[in-house]
Amino acid sequence: MLHHRRLALIDMGTNTFHLLIVELPEPRHQEPVVLLRTKVGVKLGEGGISRGEIAPEPYARALHTLVAFQEEIELHQVTEVRATATSAMRVARNGPELVQEIFEQTGIRVEVIPGEREAELIAKGIRKAVPLGEATHLLMDIGGGSVEFIIANANSIFWKQSFEIGAQRLLDKFFHHDPLSAEDIQAEKAYLAEVLAPLTAAVATHAPVALVGASGTFDTLCDLQAARAGQPELVGKAAPATAIPLASFRASYAQLTSLNHAGRLALPGMTPLRADMIVVACVLIDFVLETYQLPGITASSYALKEGLLAELLEG
Repeated sequence: MLHHRRLALIDMGTNTFHLLIVELPEPRHQEPVVLLRTKVGVKLGEGGISRGEIAPEPYARALHTLVAFQEEIELHQVTEVRATATSAMRVARNGPELVQEIFEQTGIRVEVIPGEREAELIAKGIRKAVPLGEATHLLMDIGGGSVEFIIANANSIFWKQSFEIGAQRLLDKFFHHDPLSAEDIQAEKAYLAEVLAPLTAAVATHAPVALVGASGTFDTLCDLQAARAGQPELVGKAAPATAIPLASFRASYAQLTSLNHAGRLALPGMTPLRADMIVVACVLIDFVLETYQLPGITASSYALKEGLLAELLEG
């Protein structure tokens, strides 16, 4: 008989679906044991997010992935499932239909969460990976559909907002040439300066000292950095927190904006799913580093699902 609580946490992002299965040991103070951590590049926003719908192919991929996740959940004798969906499902006209179909086929109830809630969970996840201390940091999570910015330290969230400027949206809007032209980059930065005005005001008020980045683009920047440093064994196995010095980001940025798709794909450490989106995402990171004069990046391999786990453990 199974005595332990086993939790499955599903994060249905616009690009990637994540599944984390953990077992909670009996004494409350012990750390949960990770039984499975997996992700699938579903690209839910592909071909439709900028029109406010989930296109037929991504819709089918999403269903297929949840059916596969449900098989893993049954295999691991999970006692509790929490599934959250974010930007693409928030804005898609056929999002509710997909939620219903997932429930009918798998029994998994998907909670579509608002951007503010997403930002809160991301902050909780990042705090488990990166010791923020008393200093105020700017936390940033680049998804396919939305980007969450949180200004926080280890104890308090001072400001948070979700912006619908995720990598798939920026790709649809600005990726007109490959490699990206100087004009495309300028157009994206001008757009960001306008859209991120509330963030600019918040940064002026709270004066964060450094940038902490979570999710796909930052994971890939860690992989590119490890490959460049001749540490292939670290590719795809990022520590909870990894420093990306400014010089390392600049080296990646120069490569990513000067190579075409084939050239980027050939870079050691590149994830094929991100080979195009990472370009417009790095223009966003570059804009944030320059505009707010931040001295470097710490990449957090923990984000929303780890935040959800932290919250469940507090409860």
